[in-house]
Amino acid sequence: MLVSSLHVYPIKSAGGLNPPAIKVEKWGPFGDRRWMLVDGDGVLISARQAPRLFVVTAEPESDSLDAPVNPNGILIARGPHAEPLRLVPPSPPYERIPVRLHRDSFEATLAGPHADAWFGSLLGRSDVRLVWMDDPATRRPVDPMYGDPGDRVGFADGFPLLITTLASLRQLNAWIAEDARERGEPQAPVTMQRFRPNVVIADLEEPFAEDHWKRIQIGDVMFRVVKPCTRCIMTTIEPRTLAKGKEPLRTLARHHKWNGGATFGMNITPDQEGVIWVGDVIRVL
Repeated sequence: MLVSSLHVYPIKSAGGLNPPAIKVEKWGPFGDRRWMLVDGDGVLISARQAPRLFVVTAEPESDSLDAPVNPNGILIARGPHAEPLRLVPPSPPYERIPVRLHRDSFEATLAGPHADAWFGSLLGRSDVRLVWMDDPATRRPVDPMYGDPGDRVGFADGFPLLITTLASLRQLNAWIAEDARERGEPQAPVTMQRFRPNVVIADLEEPFAEDHWKRIQIGDVMFRVVKPCTRCIMTTIEPRTLAKGKEPLRTLARHHKWNGGATFGMNITPDQEGVIWVGDVIRVL
């Protein structure tokens, strides 16, 4: 098995990058989901409620796309509504506010009124604030049912990284096509982009073999495979066209569930830091 592609999403729910390598930190890939939008009460604004976030891209300002680390963390955000926005990580002293991401409440740092206005114009609302995860090493623990006391995560939904496999995507699309034929409805296959993974694995024949993994090694980096990823309605939005449908949740709910929820992909937590590359070998330990 090999790493087919790597993905980093600098702004939660916005477009991703496809670098040839990523630096794995204890809380996730370097630069992954360090920025997030919240409303006036500090509650997450994601593409579940605001699909237009999918059309935003954020790329490193420097020529670091070919490297695993963006040295200064400065991003250029682009959208269809305004001139590009230069996002500079805030410097101390931080202006923090309470935020809530799903069931987790913690503090995050305000990016500033210029960034707030840029994203507010995109979404057509005045209560939007952009926040930055200033210290992912301490700020947000993972679910203690599935992690060690020192495990931390940024603004990802629950765990540091998400892996998926091309074999499972092929099986899912075969199920979707079969179910669509039974209903007499046309249905296009879904792309891996719907699931927003960090690591996509190729050269695996058995679909959903990853459901049974406990520990894996990617390149020289060891990971714990902690739990299946329960999928939400965001996967039913086609990220390029923003068209909404019932797939893949309808088919996953019929064919692939865990603890009552439709799942696709596995959440993983690194046991060490290191760099992984496209083409790295994956070993199941």
